[in-house]
Amino acid sequence: MESRIDATHAPSLLPEGKRWNLVWNDEFDGDILDRTKWDFRLYLMQRRHSTFTDEGATLDGDSHLLLNLIERDGHYYSPHLQTGSNYLDRPGASYGKFTWPVGKIEKPGFMHKYGYYEIRCKLQTQPGWWSAFWLQSPLIGSTLNPAVSGVEIDIMENFTRDGVISHNIHWNGYGDDHGYLGSGDRKVSDTADGWHYFGCHWSREGYVFYVDGQESWRVDGPVSDTEQFLLISTECMGYRRSEQPDEKLKKAVLPDAFVVDFVRVYDEVK
Repeated sequence: MESRIDATHAPSLLPEGKRWNLVWNDEFDGDILDRTKWDFRLYLMQRRHSTFTDEGATLDGDSHLLLNLIERDGHYYSPHLQTGSNYLDRPGASYGKFTWPVGKIEKPGFMHKYGYYEIRCKLQTQPGWWSAFWLQSPLIGSTLNPAVSGVEIDIMENFTRDGVISHNIHWNGYGDDHGYLGSGDRKVSDTADGWHYFGCHWSREGYVFYVDGQESWRVDGPVSDTEQFLLISTECMGYRRSEQPDEKLKKAVLPDAFVVDFVRVYDEVK
């Protein structure tokens, strides 16, 4: 099960009572981000998001990924990594007098369905920006059947600096038909070294979320029956509603980073 994870790396905290097989992982060894595994998300709802950047994703040489908060001339930027892309995030292309809704359909990198998805990370320390580990479908909202079009699975979202995270699922796109269920706030207990594990077992029966190896929330569905891609994201607050940073963000003392030790995906062995 752990044959592709060097013994120097931290072990996974997998749900007990099941057998697991590692199918994909990034331990962030070396000194350069593996671009065969990760791409940068730069668009949001067909528009180039001004604060999503392809800068600031660095490896520290000690097998850790740093997603850094960047300040430049009073504005803030941070990276957003993904192993695939959503069709809604591509600007439309001209087709005569019409506009094709997807500018370019890109071949996805890593896609997967049904398994255990895990991150080990340290949350950022400064206010005004958030981090998340989640799964997304390239086709979410393209039909009103989430089994076909997919479900956004937010394994961990962290908006505040008080150790509070949440788990959430979204389906049927982000308009009038949008569906949503969430765990509400989950307080994360302090650990001696500051590292935390967040995971989700996605099965045909639903989703079970874990924090530091303990079940935190479960929900029956709706369940996606389509392959989805992984995202490790950070985002600066304020820029979805205006062209200015949130007042909290202006109080951030840099440097600051969301730090990732590993990302792993397991299949359940029946």
